[in-house]
Amino acid sequence: MKRITGILLAVLLLASCGGRQAKSPVQPARRAFPEVEIPSMITEAEDRVDYMVNHQWDRFTDTSAVYYCDSLTVNGVALQELEGQMGLYATLLQNVPMQAARGAVARLFARAETFGRRYPESNLFPQMAELANKYLYDPNSPVRCEDLYGVYAALLAESELVKDAYRPKYRYDAQMCARNPVGSVATDFPFTDAQGKVHTLHGIQADYTLLIFGNPGCNACRELMELMEQMPRVSRAIADGRLKVVDIFIDPEIEDWMAQADSFPKSWICGYDHRLAVTNDRIYNVRGIPSLYLLDRDKKILLKDAPQENVITFFETL
Repeated sequence: MKRITGILLAVLLLASCGGRQAKSPVQPARRAFPEVEIPSMITEAEDRVDYMVNHQWDRFTDTSAVYYCDSLTVNGVALQELEGQMGLYATLLQNVPMQAARGAVARLFARAETFGRRYPESNLFPQMAELANKYLYDPNSPVRCEDLYGVYAALLAESELVKDAYRPKYRYDAQMCARNPVGSVATDFPFTDAQGKVHTLHGIQADYTLLIFGNPGCNACRELMELMEQMPRVSRAIADGRLKVVDIFIDPEIEDWMAQADSFPKSWICGYDHRLAVTNDRIYNVRGIPSLYLLDRDKKILLKDAPQENVITFFETL
């Protein structure tokens, strides 16, 4: 999969480690990440997850004290350990309704920003922004979610802790993340197959449509293709007409695509974006390939730029 490197947020934000004098004494020692304490009366699994996503960062962002920081330490916690916590957080967010997840992300930002205002010498605010980008937006992240990163990016764009020159970048990211959100109807577009026939996305009739923005020369795309061919449930769903797989080439090198068009499974609907609308007009936020969208019968988006594992999990229960 192509990797599109994001801006290193720690360089772009005003807050940095070792700046102005702290407003309270810095605690010198490193510490373990202060785990969330779930009240004992919360026993249902769903309620515990909901509490976790809303309160996982409370003790870490507590403004009663600021801890030691350097390039490998964030408010007293080793950066490696903090990354593990962000990975856990991003995973938990996938297990709550989208509206609740968006609220939890906004709450995390608010706490990080409050901490950054009180302790501008701390690296907590810029590091949390960088980790949010890495885990929720990086196209290589297995727990990425544009609909959630868009919340964080929009708030970064308006934060006084971010340099004015870089706010447009975050505003642009937020706008791109807002395109084709989960639950919306996928943007329609025409495409041409290898025989020259023009189709439209909305013209595909099936209970489910797997939209793939890919490239026959992409190793990750080939691995996905081989994996799906080995899944009996996928094969049956395609044979029954319940599932249509639509693979779209979005780059201008049409001749290269035509030369490899025969490499796709015959049961797939494959074509190229002859208007280059995806690339030039950015009607979809494709930042790496393959980029996977799962649509229902009405072309509403069930999964957006989904990690391969999420699509496979869906198919295993199809």
